[in-house]
Amino acid sequence: MSIRFCSLASGSSGNCQYIETEKIRILVDAGLSGKRIQQALESIQVDPKTINGILVTHEHSDHVKGVGILSRRFNLPIYVNTNTWESMRNSMGKVKEENIKTFTTGDHFEIADLGIESFKIHHDASDPVGYCINHKSTKISLLTDTGHVDEEIKKKIKKSNLLLLESNHNPEMVRVGRYPWPLKKRILGDFGHISNEVAGETITDVYTYDMKVILLAHLSQENNFPELAYKTVSDIMTQSGIDIKKDVKLDMTYRSKPSKVYTL
Repeated sequence: MSIRFCSLASGSSGNCQYIETEKIRILVDAGLSGKRIQQALESIQVDPKTINGILVTHEHSDHVKGVGILSRRFNLPIYVNTNTWESMRNSMGKVKEENIKTFTTGDHFEIADLGIESFKIHHDASDPVGYCINHKSTKISLLTDTGHVDEEIKKKIKKSNLLLLESNHNPEMVRVGRYPWPLKKRILGDFGHISNEVAGETITDVYTYDMKVILLAHLSQENNFPELAYKTVSDIMTQSGIDIKKDVKLDMTYRSKPSKVYTL
């Protein structure tokens, strides 16, 4: 069987991604209430009781709000690096010790028929990571919540078949917007979030013909619009010779509803 992917929610109000093979169903992050995640799963015809585990990228509440709840409700293991677990454990409520599966950033490990590789990203959290998830010959890469994209990250996400990539903001909207200056500085800094322009440039740097789907994620509600993110990124890709109608599918994720379900 192939691998299926759906972004159940993406944005500062909550993040949760779904990945399925014939042997495993996992979430990457669970940053909404348990009820909302269950409703999102049911909306794509997935029984929440069939989820097998949760991978965590970092401890911010928009990524972990529902982790403890779902772990208790469905007896789910939580896969998380040691530093992140230490930063989030006090807000998780009681979690069974045997369900805490810690690793070190950079480790490779397996969950059923998925090969998981974590990689270091740049965000104001204790030890934030992105993930490359491999199933047979298919590779899915997830990269959000990073203030910049260095060459090591680009190496990790290259040759992805599906790339979920942050396209958080338009820098000018941040500068002239109503946020206080310290928050603006955080967003625009090296440990904040990447802009639409950086997302487009990152795609052109890592694009190969293996890439079939690119999903723009974690859009700011205050400092971005889906249409603006799409146009900015697609213009940069087109200028570099990538045909978004023939070479690759460029699509969006959403704050309050699931994306399309992609089968690879």
